[in-house]
Amino acid sequence: VWLASRADGLFEAQAAIKLLRSDLPAASLAARFARERAVLARLNHPSVARLLDAGIAEDGQAYLVLEYVAGRTLTAHARTDCATVIERVRLLIEVAEGVDHAHAQLIVHRDLKPSNVMVTAGGEPKLLDFGIAGLLDDDGPVDTDLTKQTGRGLTLGYAAPEQILGQPIGTAADVFSLGVM
Repeated sequence: VWLASRADGLFEAQAAIKLLRSDLPAASLAARFARERAVLARLNHPSVARLLDAGIAEDGQAYLVLEYVAGRTLTAHARTDCATVIERVRLLIEVAEGVDHAHAQLIVHRDLKPSNVMVTAGGEPKLLDFGIAGLLDDDGPVDTDLTKQTGRGLTLGYAAPEQILGQPIGTAADVFSLGVM
């Protein structure tokens, strides 16, 4: 992920540009990247970093252009700006509302943790990194071949038991991670 700036005299802004990894099989990675693009395109919530653009460059490099969130991780923000339990609970409720929006769009994040939540200077949390998010169907999120090659991508300290055991994952896994946070 790269920080990009646009300053052409007409418009000035920053964005995060996410590029495909080059150390994994291109076909599988392209499929996962396309899935992440589809997932992000379905999300429109103040607590979720927005997808601004996506495409494939002339050299074949796929990319996502995402809202750049200037701020600190959830943990850093909570330590310095949320002295009381009620302030921390309010902040987590905003994160949970973003997660609820994703669930309403049939999306499970699957890697909720403090480093995947940035908090702006104004105190607004933004969910990041839907790279291993799953789309729900009748059987829950389906792991792709890439997930099988590279691992489930979970963070042990925040992963639900069913994730650790490699069982089907539903929205309860995100709820578990929110509880840990």
